[in-house]
Amino acid sequence: MAAPIPPAPPLSRAGLATLFAVRPVPRRWPVALRAAVCMGLPTLAGWLAGDVAAGLTATIGGFTALYGSGRPYRYRAGLLAAVAVAITLAVLAGLWTAGTPWLAVTALALLATGATLLCNAVPVGQPGAYFVVLAAATGVALHAGHPDPWRVGALVLAGGAFAWLVHLAGAVVRPRGPERAAFLAAAGAVADLAVAEPGEADDARHRAAAALHESWNVLIAEQPARGSATLDRMRAETRALHLAFADILNAPRRDPPHHTPEEPGAVELPYGRPGAAALLREALRPGSAAVTTAARAGLAALFAGSAAVGLGLEHAYWAMTAAVLVLHQGFDWPRTAQRGLERLTGTWAGLLLAGGLLLAHPGGLWLVLAIVALQYAIEWLVPRNYALAVVVITPIALLIGSGGRPVADVGGLLVARGVDTAIGCAVALGVFLVTPRWGATARLPEALAGTLDAAGIVLSHLADGAVTTAAARAARRDLQHRALTLPGVYATAAGAPGPHRGAAESLWPAVVAVQRLVYRMLAACWEQERTGGRPDLTAHDAGRIGVALRDTATALRERRPPVAVAGLPPLLGPDVLAVQHSLGA
Repeated sequence: MAAPIPPAPPLSRAGLATLFAVRPVPRRWPVALRAAVCMGLPTLAGWLAGDVAAGLTATIGGFTALYGSGRPYRYRAGLLAAVAVAITLAVLAGLWTAGTPWLAVTALALLATGATLLCNAVPVGQPGAYFVVLAAATGVALHAGHPDPWRVGALVLAGGAFAWLVHLAGAVVRPRGPERAAFLAAAGAVADLAVAEPGEADDARHRAAAALHESWNVLIAEQPARGSATLDRMRAETRALHLAFADILNAPRRDPPHHTPEEPGAVELPYGRPGAAALLREALRPGSAAVTTAARAGLAALFAGSAAVGLGLEHAYWAMTAAVLVLHQGFDWPRTAQRGLERLTGTWAGLLLAGGLLLAHPGGLWLVLAIVALQYAIEWLVPRNYALAVVVITPIALLIGSGGRPVADVGGLLVARGVDTAIGCAVALGVFLVTPRWGATARLPEALAGTLDAAGIVLSHLADGAVTTAAARAARRDLQHRALTLPGVYATAAGAPGPHRGAAESLWPAVVAVQRLVYRMLAACWEQERTGGRPDLTAHDAGRIGVALRDTATALRERRPPVAVAGLPPLLGPDVLAVQHSLGA
């Protein structure tokens, strides 16, 4: 008898109740402290050197500190170096195009498109494309003071280099700290799965699979080709967790199973996530979520900037960055509307704080302390309540933009910021509503069908008793990658406004059933590794399951019920049948 399908996750909603919700987040203070140091010390250095404006310019490069958390230190070093260079080039692009408003608007819109696409395609991580676009907009603002572009670039790059050093300082104390943290997270998730109640099993299984996959990303995909004895030992420990995960799925029990790690290097290890080139190819497929999100961000930036320039507003780039902020993460409609509401209300509330600080005009150590306190508060608040974080983001942005000089017309500056933000948020929401949204719903059946196709490839390796070859490990990696993305694809599709939402919601049972099938198949692969490659499926049985998978994938693409196949073998057969029944067979 098939396990009952859990209820679909609640849809995200926009509203005042969500606006004031505060989410619990553990141990955020180290990230907040690091960001505050990376913004505060360049300001302090500028003051001590008698050039506060130079110190504040260097803080733009300090945005580098917001990336790379949780990544292994060697991988992090490369990622942060690329981010620092990208931010520097973005500032220079803003400076060089600012003299011609329409050229600046076009350049920022193109940058928003490209940065959003790249950051959503490859594992750059949060905060994504936004701070690259913000850096370019800051370059446009700096042009008014007619600075030397090369000096500005050098200052920004110096700020990025300092953030790079601060970010990597932990390697001195705990060189394998990120790897150990990923392993412990996976171990905790597997232990939670072992004792999960039946109604919680699907969520616990997905969390455990995601944590195990992330552990391989940290231990394999983000490591150099040549490892070390410590790294090999941690990989062996993580492989033992995978065997425990397989045991739980193959024979559920109340106590977490225990496996002694094999000798490091004695077994073939699975792969981490697909490479950057493969992820980029996947993102560039016509109609993909990454392409849609990038197109929306670029169009919104272009329209918001054009509207601001057409209205004669002095700070058109503020409208553009607000538009990109609302759209660059590729949320569904409720979360996009919520992000626009948070940005707008947070900015307007933050203008009161910004006005007080600009009128007080803190200088010297007071300015340094203000920058440090504001940046710490931002990073502490962002994951808890974005609207509250924006209240603090607004004054720090205006303080940095002032260059440490008194602002002649504080009231006019605040009104301009409020108006530009309103334009940017309104344009972003408008672009989301007028661009086609059926694609989000259409992507869900294709994602399910593609996952079944990937399962068919893994099935062939399972039937051959060869699940540790390079081709088999790549197929298993790709199958797990597809399964882990299914809930996100569903959430985006179910969040679409209008009649498309119902079509997505009707496929929730299929999402659960396909994930169960995938995790069972991956568990069978791990079990086959343990038994020395002896196949548990005959060629005939594997062929019948393969035909059923192909027919079900075709039915999804043709929007018809599949034909249920009776008499499938006990291994995987009931899971395949559950998928077919979830689709109306």
